[in-house]
Amino acid sequence: MKPLTTLLKAVRRYELTGSPDWEISGVTFDSRKIEASAVPGVTQIYVAQRGTLTDGHLYIPQAIEKGCRVIVGETLPENLPAEVTFVQVPDSTVALGLMASAFYDHPSRKLKLVGITGTNGKTTTVTLLHRLFTGMGYTTGMLSTIVNRIGEEEVPATHTTPDAVELNGLLHRMVEAGCQYCFMEVSSHAVCQHRIAGLQFAGAIFSNITHDHLDFHKTFANYIAAKKAFFDALPQTAFALTNLDDKNGMVMVQNSKAKVSTYSLLTAASFKGKVLDDSFRGLQMRINDHEVYFRLCGKFNAYNLLAIYGAAVLLGAPEEDVLVGMSTLNSAPGRFQLLYRKDGATAIVDYAHTPDALQNVLSTIREISKSGTEVITVVGCGGDRDKTKRPEMAEIACKLSSRVILTSDNPRTEEPAAILNDMVAGVPAGKKKNVLVIENRREAIRTGCMLLPADGVLLVAGKGHENYQEINHVKHHFDDTEEIRNAFNDN
Repeated sequence: MKPLTTLLKAVRRYELTGSPDWEISGVTFDSRKIEASAVPGVTQIYVAQRGTLTDGHLYIPQAIEKGCRVIVGETLPENLPAEVTFVQVPDSTVALGLMASAFYDHPSRKLKLVGITGTNGKTTTVTLLHRLFTGMGYTTGMLSTIVNRIGEEEVPATHTTPDAVELNGLLHRMVEAGCQYCFMEVSSHAVCQHRIAGLQFAGAIFSNITHDHLDFHKTFANYIAAKKAFFDALPQTAFALTNLDDKNGMVMVQNSKAKVSTYSLLTAASFKGKVLDDSFRGLQMRINDHEVYFRLCGKFNAYNLLAIYGAAVLLGAPEEDVLVGMSTLNSAPGRFQLLYRKDGATAIVDYAHTPDALQNVLSTIREISKSGTEVITVVGCGGDRDKTKRPEMAEIACKLSSRVILTSDNPRTEEPAAILNDMVAGVPAGKKKNVLVIENRREAIRTGCMLLPADGVLLVAGKGHENYQEINHVKHHFDDTEEIRNAFNDN
């Protein structure tokens, strides 16, 4: 319960119509979740947001009818009932974040919150930072695409970054559980939609940026601007850790008030790394003046490890403890996850669902594998998403694989055959004989396993950790790792 006046202080810019003398029992942007209070002077707040699919202002009458007596919105409704208080704000979505943070006593100020943004590497970095700090004896929270964690408690994840109310509720629970740190993925959608408004970050990490989510952002420049806005908003007390080897790495931090640090495999940086040996069994690296063996493999993981090391040191953790802890870390689920067949064949499950991610994974497989190793790639593209990457991903798969099986991913509301036709358009003329199109993903994976020789490598890309396939708004159980294990056992 919070006085409305307390939440209004957090919003700062507003015009009030009606009484401020309300006790607030909850904040919501979903009119369906409103419940009338039986206690006089107590109500929920309904925040009317202008979304991409609908306008929350249309549901103000429904919110009032269900018993809500404090409404936040951008436009004052006509014929507002006398008993209803209306808070008019310039941007409802920003106000939602600020009010949610105040309602939960500003939980992000009571722990060290670190956000990770970029096209690829967010989930791995967040997951491994959580494991690292947990292993060093800290109670730690995590907000990720795969799962949210409050200490060791698992909370299902529905979005890369939750909505502002859920987000602050989770952070509040972390504070109550004694968490000293929280590591969270920050998506470009979350920045644009102000889901992180009102949060105080102790630090931010930039991994990389490549073409993705252009269905939402429309242009690559908008996508870059969304990522950059996260760093622009950091306070002077925070650190900003950026990848110097990405051509937009310094663009991200050029207007940031935070203390800027860098990491790189190619040039001098605050945290400099060099890969000494890379195999399917692990990475041997030099980081600054330390030589360490890690269980992860691949150049992309070398960057993830540098980011993890840099963030941990910037948070004040002892360097030796950090490196010892990092040497025990295994990959995040569905991120270059290795599976082995009895005859020595290797399968890799990876979330690579962008052209750059697919190229990185396949390039890594080629770099690590012996010359002449047969590489079979099973890959699809999601429906209702950026269509421009479909032919590009098929072309990359063909150029870096011995054989390619194009299949269904999460078709959502699109016809799988139409998605596959978009991908087929990217198959180079000279590679068509090496490409199979098998719409059924289970059949495609089993075919890949059947064709895989004893010394070969099978990459199943696109879904990674996901244990479902989404078709026409329905999620059907489907797990790439399960399918591979079943096929391996049958062979």
